[in-house]
Amino acid sequence: MAEVATADVAHDDHHHEHEESFWSKYVFSTDHKIIGFQYMFTGIAMALIGGYFAYVFRMQLAFPGSSVPFFGLVSPAAYNSLVTNHGTIMIFWVAMPVLIAAMGNFLIPLMIGCDDMVFPRVNRLSYQIFLLSAIVLIASFFVPGGGFGGAWTAYPPLSAMAKYNATPFGAPMWLIAVTLEIVAFLLGGINFITTVMNARAKGMRMYDIPIVIWMIVIASMLFMASVGPLVAGAVMLLFDQTLGTTFFDASAGGDPVLWQHLFWFFGHPEVYVVLLPAMGIVAEVMCTFARKKLFAYKMILYATIGLGILSFFVWAHHQFISGVDPRAAYLFTTTTLLISIPVAIMLFAYIATLYGGSIQFTTAMLFALSFLAEFLIGGVTGIWLGSSGVDIYLHDTYFVLAHFHYTFFPIAIIGTYTAIYYWFPKMFGRKMNETWGKIHFWGTIISFNCIFIPLFVLGAAGQHRRIYNYQHFPDLAGADMQDMRVFATISLVVMLLFQIPFIINFIVSLKYGEKADKNPWKANTLEWVAPSPPPHGNFPDGFPEVYRGPYEFAHPDREDDYWPQNEPGNQKPKT
Repeated sequence: MAEVATADVAHDDHHHEHEESFWSKYVFSTDHKIIGFQYMFTGIAMALIGGYFAYVFRMQLAFPGSSVPFFGLVSPAAYNSLVTNHGTIMIFWVAMPVLIAAMGNFLIPLMIGCDDMVFPRVNRLSYQIFLLSAIVLIASFFVPGGGFGGAWTAYPPLSAMAKYNATPFGAPMWLIAVTLEIVAFLLGGINFITTVMNARAKGMRMYDIPIVIWMIVIASMLFMASVGPLVAGAVMLLFDQTLGTTFFDASAGGDPVLWQHLFWFFGHPEVYVVLLPAMGIVAEVMCTFARKKLFAYKMILYATIGLGILSFFVWAHHQFISGVDPRAAYLFTTTTLLISIPVAIMLFAYIATLYGGSIQFTTAMLFALSFLAEFLIGGVTGIWLGSSGVDIYLHDTYFVLAHFHYTFFPIAIIGTYTAIYYWFPKMFGRKMNETWGKIHFWGTIISFNCIFIPLFVLGAAGQHRRIYNYQHFPDLAGADMQDMRVFATISLVVMLLFQIPFIINFIVSLKYGEKADKNPWKANTLEWVAPSPPPHGNFPDGFPEVYRGPYEFAHPDREDDYWPQNEPGNQKPKT
């Protein structure tokens, strides 16, 4: 009878899917997978815009005053707007929607063995608000004065007064777009946390949850705990822009440094909000393709929690030259050094996971390994900038920019590619072409290093960022320095060109890629129990039951080198 009932339900679901229109199935869907795809494709589209902006302003730096192909002459105002919105888009409209919202939506119900998010309509609303925020941001480029040009950190008084930033409409629209994006992710975070805490499969205990799910949940908690001051600051800044208030106007009794505190109290935990999902993605991929159990699962989890707590005590290392008390600077130098400890624990645990493994160099694994190498460079250079004495010299130079990209590029770009290459078979039922994937990998990684290693040299030479034309500063525009700017810009163009094989590979593989079965990588987590791609409801044969942790590879009690979480059998007692 149970089999008949299950078949009837599956038949009803199948019949219902045929009744759905394109709009109800793909535009106004409450299915977590479709919403995840909406976030992912929107994030990819915004990444193309952000990459185009980077191309334009890098061309201006390399060839000042020349007409940029596919853009034209770059004015100072346009340069400021391009730099500002490149940073804004890549953080708020690429890293967050792809790593947290897209991967969280797609993976959480599948990996914990349930049919959907606990609040599916709230989930749909979160994407709709996010899409509105992206539309508002893009629209800001077409209003009188153009897009906001006061830097992505929006420091007043530059951001607070139109006469300084010359974008009377673009500035408030930028602020409204960021605020809408924050609201969208608050709604999403509520869903993620509640679903994981309340909808896990039968038998899945806390330490049976895959580490990527833990990372997304902890990231959501960090976001929700840190974003309040930024929302308050955004409201005050919007009032300064539109109503003539003076919260951040020092000449009228306001305090512009207050904005820095409100912004960076959110801004530094935000780095870990996007880092943690990427770290979780890399862990899943490394365990699968090293055929090894994740080393020190509990220690990684505790280090992640410690990292989250410490992230609330380091924000003022961004403000060492803002006039803060030197004694406070010493305190934040100390906390900045301390926060490197849990990150180091996680990286060493990942390296220990690889040790002795039977490593398969798939495209996803190559990106995962490159994440460790590139992020390590970002972490080491961050220790330099965390020292208040060194930071006084290096602050706001290209050294900071290079450091930031060695942390953020591995997170936002390498982490995203790792996830797409790994879960593409589950998402779409086909594999991406490995040869083209590896061409994409090597072209991307080599050119990335060619862009940003020269910028460390430029920063150490004292070259400040956000300068429109270095010819206006003869001491900075030396021949060797300009040659490095040209080399970095050409490398950027090369890297952008190497994204074309990825886009073609992605699109072609959707229809012509090798068909994938349920578990093409022989992994253990529950998403590989569902069909590829998963239908509405995820598990047509009934919800799985969990018997063990997610990383039982090469177990001595097994002939196979993997042991899915849902497969019954003898096992060693859990500790």
